[in-house]
Amino acid sequence: MRVPEVKVRALLADLLAHEGRPVSADRLAEDLWGDDPPGNPVNTLQTKVSQLRRALEQGEPGGRELVVFQARGYVLRAADVDAVRFVALLERARAATDLRAKAGLLGDALALWRGPAYADFGDEEFARAAATRLEEQRLTAMEEWAEVRLELGEHSLVTDELGELVAAHPLRERLRAAHLRALYRSGRQAEALAGYDELRHRLADELGLDPGPELAALHQAMLRQDPSLAPARPRTNLPAPLTGLIGREQAVAEVGALLGSARLVTLTGPGGVGKTRLALAVAGLAIDAFPDGVWLVELSGTSGISDERATVAEVVAAELDVRDDTATGSRPGVRPAGLARRLADALRGRRLLLVLDNCEHVVEPVAELVGLLLRAAPDLRVLTTSQEPLALAGETLYVVPPLGLPVPGADPAQAASVQLFVARAAAGAPGFVLDEVSAPSVAAICRRLDGLPLALELAAARVRALGVRGVADRLDDRFHLLTVSGRGRPARQQTLRAMIDWSWEQLTEQQQVILLRLAVHPGGCTLEAAEVVCAGSGLDPAADVADVLDQLVARSMVESSGGIRYRLLESIAAYCLERLADGDPVFQRRDLYYTELAEQARPHLHGHAQRQWLERLDIEAPNLRATLEHTTDPTLALRLADALAWYWYLRGRHREARASIAAAMALPGAECSRTAAWETGFAMLTGDGTDLLLRSRAAAQALDARDARSRWFLALAHLSFGDAATAEGLLTEALAGFRAAGDRWGEAAALAGRAKQAMFQGDHALAERSGTQSLTIFGDLGDGWGQLQASDMLGYLAEIAGDYERAARLHREGLRIAEDLRLWTDASYRLSSLGRLALLTGHLDVSRELHERGMRRAAEQSDNFAEEFARVGLGLVARRAGDLDTAERLFRQSLAWNRRLEADYGVPFYGMTLLLAELGFIAEQRGDPATARSLHLEGLATAREAGDPRAIALAQEGLAGVAAAEGAYEEAAALLEEAAALRASVGAPLPAAERGDVDRIAAAVREALGGKTSVR
Repeated sequence: MRVPEVKVRALLADLLAHEGRPVSADRLAEDLWGDDPPGNPVNTLQTKVSQLRRALEQGEPGGRELVVFQARGYVLRAADVDAVRFVALLERARAATDLRAKAGLLGDALALWRGPAYADFGDEEFARAAATRLEEQRLTAMEEWAEVRLELGEHSLVTDELGELVAAHPLRERLRAAHLRALYRSGRQAEALAGYDELRHRLADELGLDPGPELAALHQAMLRQDPSLAPARPRTNLPAPLTGLIGREQAVAEVGALLGSARLVTLTGPGGVGKTRLALAVAGLAIDAFPDGVWLVELSGTSGISDERATVAEVVAAELDVRDDTATGSRPGVRPAGLARRLADALRGRRLLLVLDNCEHVVEPVAELVGLLLRAAPDLRVLTTSQEPLALAGETLYVVPPLGLPVPGADPAQAASVQLFVARAAAGAPGFVLDEVSAPSVAAICRRLDGLPLALELAAARVRALGVRGVADRLDDRFHLLTVSGRGRPARQQTLRAMIDWSWEQLTEQQQVILLRLAVHPGGCTLEAAEVVCAGSGLDPAADVADVLDQLVARSMVESSGGIRYRLLESIAAYCLERLADGDPVFQRRDLYYTELAEQARPHLHGHAQRQWLERLDIEAPNLRATLEHTTDPTLALRLADALAWYWYLRGRHREARASIAAAMALPGAECSRTAAWETGFAMLTGDGTDLLLRSRAAAQALDARDARSRWFLALAHLSFGDAATAEGLLTEALAGFRAAGDRWGEAAALAGRAKQAMFQGDHALAERSGTQSLTIFGDLGDGWGQLQASDMLGYLAEIAGDYERAARLHREGLRIAEDLRLWTDASYRLSSLGRLALLTGHLDVSRELHERGMRRAAEQSDNFAEEFARVGLGLVARRAGDLDTAERLFRQSLAWNRRLEADYGVPFYGMTLLLAELGFIAEQRGDPATARSLHLEGLATAREAGDPRAIALAQEGLAGVAAAEGAYEEAAALLEEAAALRASVGAPLPAAERGDVDRIAAAVREALGGKTSVR
């Protein structure tokens, strides 16, 4: 509503500030004109009051009656005031116990603000007290909202949102504490510590005070990197309910009981009956019963995709954070397990509830995936919503009924449909109540709409404008036509359609245009996206999209999450899409917008804002998929695929990347050597296709000489399965190209690859130099992924050198980054690496616990390589603790797994020598030298084939133990000396903590030979 003229707005502000109390004409005149009144203040005031009434009437029919003159002065009778709603939402939020509900209510309260309290009049005497009070309440609400969202793990978003607020209010300690926690959890520890120092100096200089005890304790915790500051992994992604669930108490209890006995429960019923709301309510109550979480997967955006089977698995995997990368060990021509199988393996052994919403669009691929998951994971429960059953064995159906209708002669307030209608009508039209006057109309509306919740909410949204009698009369007219044309009765599916038709007809032309264009966003959209995509022919250039969206939200046609995102309910979206022609320009505007968004995100994926942009693209994934599927413009498709390639890699969606890039390249006229190289790299990572090495060479040769990043990516793919020789050439060319172009990120990436290549080849000095340079550059750039890659190699080198303190520091930092970026396989490796260090420093219980955590994290990703790395660590702990039986069992399990890999790939794997050595040492300690010798000889052959001097030395040390056990002490001494020389040749002498077996064998040699040996 627009109120013209400054004095009229001042009058409105003055009346609002008195919150329904009368204000005398003299007081109003004094407030408006002060010491410079007009010639006739009373008449001029009456003119301003008339202008205000006219503006209110134009904003809403009946608005003129809101300004009333009484004996004591003028009164504004407005119950529906933003300030009142704000305070009411704060009270509800503070009473809420569920964190997501609390966050949602606080977000809704804060979304009511469009600027400072009382706008231009906040400093006027008449408004100052009210404005100050509201601004303080707003700041407190912001602090509470930030704290709740930190508990929900949204630290990166909170960091950005609080920065400006902290700058405006630098001495608010509660606000500052929330900001410092958010910075710390986002990996910006240096900024967090600097922020504390800045506050400490400000307090001392301006107030002569020190920070309070809570803030000081937080500072100390940050200094010692207290684990309690680390963000907890959320156990659910269920959205906070925007409104309460009404009239479903019995249904919630019944479905909850079914989930206790059935592994697959499907809620069926017509559109608009409330399947999703019921499923979310049941799932929310079940969180404590599922230690591994309750996870919602929205499938409405997957329909119409060419490969629906793959897309369903990709969407489920993304919500469960199961990555589709192969971590390490992929081999050309040997395709790893498909994503559906990886999902099944990841869920095996986990007690988890999976909620699949809107399955009717993709019922066959959903049924196939759910069947696989249920067979593989006995503790999994699945709750689905669908207009048709999945038709799987063991499926339990629950038909969601409409809400109960009022019974003639009974109290209508007892009917669930009436309760819902009244609650929603009162929310939109404050002051509306169910009484003797309104009850007949309400009952008629509920019966006419068959108790369908969505239809009731759409009707309730019109009460404010039409009155409840007006809504009932218009529905009678609408359904009379429907009944005549339908020859009898309006079936429930016709009821919802008719209600949406009627609601559509009540919209203005501008509202209809924007509603239609919102429907092309299957994942919902931001205000910015709506403003761009909804523009164009048919929309008034002067239209305020934000205002129109608010109007549509008020009419229950659009859902809003605190003004941050807007989405249509499935039934309304489907209705709108029916009205859009396939060639409507809105689709092209959408495709261009999301392509440009991906291009905007791309550089940020290499720096400080990496996590924030990853999360932004996660949210937009349904819209990005829809764009990739829809566009037939080869240039646009290649632009989008190119922009998303690194995002797909970081998120571990390698198959989705390869398939999407291949689809873009299949469009007529789509040719790009860079894109072809990335498609080849992803094919190598997934093992898809044949002759991958030949394809890689051809792709590299076709690249522009200046395209260093694509060469580097191909090298990365080769390194992922240990092909250091091919990677070396590609990395050398890429590094030279990056340096020539001044590409600092590329240089750091190539150096990290070179460090890994050098580790494979046993060149520790080159690995150290390259890794150190890489870590420095990535640190300057703020790229967490890059720091993780470089610190991994450097941590391993520090462990080899016996610098366990540095190794632990590097792996702890790597673990923090991995968890922050949700790189769960990397997190598993870091946990196990920290477990190795705890083992080497004698902390066996800590080592066991860290390795077990690493194994669990690997199992959650169905990553056998990371799981085996942890299993070997547990075997090492068991042997160090003297539990040879457990150690042998674990090592033999890992050895069998490695032998299977060797049979598949034709070459031994990196873990073979260690496993054979450990089993050989166990056999030797048990007095079985023949078995020990056989194992160590096999390990020696494997090590020589790999060309790893340290692995050769380990096998020789094992053979020295066998020789000593058999009395061949001179042979044992020679083997020990040869092994020591080999280790020294690569600058990696055996650290003291790893000399247990060598010292034991050397002691036996010295005792037998006395002074005849130089063995130490």
